[in-house]
Amino acid sequence: MQDSLLRHCGYRDYFLFLFGINTGLRISDILPLRVKDVRDKTQIIVTEKKTKKVRVIYINEILKVEIDKYTTSMGFDEFLFASRRGNSHITPTQAYRRLQKAAEIAGIENTATHSLRKTFGYHHYKKHGDLAVLQKFFSHASTSITKQYIGITQDEIKKNSTDFDLQNQEVQNNGKNTRAWTR
Repeated sequence: MQDSLLRHCGYRDYFLFLFGINTGLRISDILPLRVKDVRDKTQIIVTEKKTKKVRVIYINEILKVEIDKYTTSMGFDEFLFASRRGNSHITPTQAYRRLQKAAEIAGIENTATHSLRKTFGYHHYKKHGDLAVLQKFFSHASTSITKQYIGITQDEIKKNSTDFDLQNQEVQNNGKNTRAWTR
């Protein structure tokens, strides 16, 4: 996806993708950001459009490097994701279209702007295994909602189904290995 964005959509769209998967913010909270909100910062303070909650998002080292690279020739008050028309940022619809184009070229199905947030959650869980942190991050009522949201439940079902068979299974029976069978 990243390669597809870089080659076919441009650096702005690549950076949007990278920013989204590294922060977990909603597209509605990403697009209005300006250079001054992220340049030379270790964290981003955002009032979420949907929930009105103030959030502190920490910027990892990879994203810091990309922010510096991306904003190097930009003015402090410029939008990070400026529209080519006037003094505004791109719309969520424009962001969706760019991601869709890259996904189509890369052969990826079911991609939307919200996929960035879900990708962040999925990989955060795979690395840290802490659903409670993600539940709080996403403001979900339960960890089961968070698991469903990031697609872990389906992954676990698939893994447990494909890694499971009963053919020629050895079981412990009073300290002796015996073969298991069904009746």
